[in-house]
Amino acid sequence: MLTLDKIYHASYILKEVIRPTDLIKAPDLIPDSKLYLKTENLQVTGSFKVRGAYYKISQLTEAEKAKGVIACSAGNHAQGVALAATKSGIRSLICIPDNAPISKVEATKKFGAEVCLVEGTYDDAYKKATELQAESGATFIHPFDDDMVIAGQGTIGLEILDQQPDIDAVIVPVGGGGLISGVAFAIKSLNPNVKVYGVQAAGAPSMKNSLEHKKIETLPNVHTFQDGIAVKTPGENTFKICSKYVDDVITVTDDEVSAAILTLLEKQKMITEGAGAAAFAAALFNKLPIKGKRVCCLLSGGNIDVTILSRVINRGLQMSGRLAELTIALTDKPGQLMGVSDIIAKLGGNVVSINHDRADVDMDINACYLRISMETRNQQHVDEIKKTLVNNGYKLV
Repeated sequence: MLTLDKIYHASYILKEVIRPTDLIKAPDLIPDSKLYLKTENLQVTGSFKVRGAYYKISQLTEAEKAKGVIACSAGNHAQGVALAATKSGIRSLICIPDNAPISKVEATKKFGAEVCLVEGTYDDAYKKATELQAESGATFIHPFDDDMVIAGQGTIGLEILDQQPDIDAVIVPVGGGGLISGVAFAIKSLNPNVKVYGVQAAGAPSMKNSLEHKKIETLPNVHTFQDGIAVKTPGENTFKICSKYVDDVITVTDDEVSAAILTLLEKQKMITEGAGAAAFAAALFNKLPIKGKRVCCLLSGGNIDVTILSRVINRGLQMSGRLAELTIALTDKPGQLMGVSDIIAKLGGNVVSINHDRADVDMDINACYLRISMETRNQQHVDEIKKTLVNNGYKLV
């Protein structure tokens, strides 16, 4: 059974390994609210997961430790288990989906774990891990549906209330539900008036659907770059805890999360992964009733693969109107490109690439498509450029 005493005990045990992360005030990010960022993206393994993993492993018997531990993870839990097992001097084997970021896989190996890559999603890795556990007799360290793991994650709730006792709401990313279960249980046990909101990827709303239909449901598939919360089925324990203690669960799109990552990078100098920015994305895009409130967004992790970071930044620039692409249908004659570029330049746009296409079979013989990518200030600036082009006789496709 999860208890407040167990969470306090976890907090005591974890002092030897974790970093009590800062709660940073960020008043300029969200108008009309007092925003705080709980920076678990700066935790020792780059995410909150080490809390639950270390506490669970610390409570194993000597006989259990002798057989080692096994786990499955999209990456962050893997690193937490690897670090905890290595510090405890025991063997660890982690099953990881083969689409997990390479950086997370390599970091898991560096922390001392043996890695087994499994084709598919987290749920496929989970199936493989249970098979290997049955063969070896190792202790399975569940990433979210375990009271010890949940208690470890709940220590974040204690820290938030200690750092900001008069907080009004806490927003937490949700995959299988271990993080929000621990945080919600701790916070609601100490101050029932604090709202606790969950945020899932729009392409993986397993907990949201389950809570709405009052029964655990399994998604046929998940589709999101927020790999840390791409879970098809929530846990039984986490579902029960969330049903009782979580006020609401909403979703955010990958585009919204990309914009949130870009905003945190530019304005707070914070690097977050997809799942790590989900809570802030919910606040940034007004998904929750937080106007005028003291709100904590939990940045759950910062282990983003640098190979996709540039794509995420570009998508965030497009979402915020900072990068725009236009396709213009032109008559293929001298001076057309000059006319378009002159309008864009006078309005302050910066052209970064041009493609001149005469080959489309749907065009007239004497026509062409001009595809322009340009840097702009915001969406209003994009709209101004579009309007001026149209008013000057150009046809936007």
